[in-house]
Amino acid sequence: MDWKLEGSAWKTESHVPLGQEGLLEDAGEDGVSESFQLLQIDVECESRESGSLPTGSATWCSKNVQRKQKHWEKIVAAKKSKRKQEKERRKANRAENPGICPQHSKRFLKALTRERLLEAKHTGPRLCIDLSMTDHMSKKELSRLAGQIRRLYGSNKKADKPFWICLAGFSRDSPLYEECLRMNDGFSSYVLDITEEDCFSLFPLKTLVYLTPDSEHALEDVDVNKIYILGGLVDESIQKKVTFQKAREHSVQTARLPIQEYMIRRQNGRNYHSEILALNQVFDILSTYFETRNWPEALKKGVSSGKGYVLQNSVD
Repeated sequence: MDWKLEGSAWKTESHVPLGQEGLLEDAGEDGVSESFQLLQIDVECESRESGSLPTGSATWCSKNVQRKQKHWEKIVAAKKSKRKQEKERRKANRAENPGICPQHSKRFLKALTRERLLEAKHTGPRLCIDLSMTDHMSKKELSRLAGQIRRLYGSNKKADKPFWICLAGFSRDSPLYEECLRMNDGFSSYVLDITEEDCFSLFPLKTLVYLTPDSEHALEDVDVNKIYILGGLVDESIQKKVTFQKAREHSVQTARLPIQEYMIRRQNGRNYHSEILALNQVFDILSTYFETRNWPEALKKGVSSGKGYVLQNSVD
């Protein structure tokens, strides 16, 4: 409908349905008013057919929205009913089996884990991660290293006999620290030691054992009186003997995992065989051996098939 202003009067140009021309002509000056009255009657009729509009501050919703709302209310009611049934089931189970201990809360389990980790500082074996070689690592390599630290710490929390972990040569204003905060939830509350000091100045040199795949000596046992060092190095260019040379510079004992003693090379299409493992893989081997005192079982857990090695008694 187009509105045109001429002088002080409003006039309309509209398409009037057939059969209503006479109504407007007879109406004269009140024609516009009567037309709106007819429209108002039509709207009220449609409103009564579709249901009355809500009163007050309520907002009118389409049938589709109302249907979705009812569906959601059914889902919420079903979840509440399921939780109630599960609560009653656990209550009945405790009544029938009074000797079974109730399930511990997450807060209790978290406190128990923290207590075990703190106890390892005095009674358990100690593991020092040398992070003094990260200055020339790329952002991608730092991200991979941060992920390995996260998985290593996660494995240590689950261990029956956890290690006490120290992150040495680790500055809180370094890119690696920022990457650990970004990638690892709760990193600032990890139960471990963080220090900027070098691992060779933290402990007596005679107590250190630097684990490196380039060592000539195979690790025979995990001694609680020793501090085992892992090089925190993710180097995609694969610079050889970096950790081994660093250990020799400080006259520190070195050792390698006994992969050659318990595993054999497996034929593969790429003819690829490597003893270089990620931090968390080396830790899984050390942790499993410390609990089981079984090297084959420990190596099976930490050395993936992609490294090209299998246990000697494995059958393809």
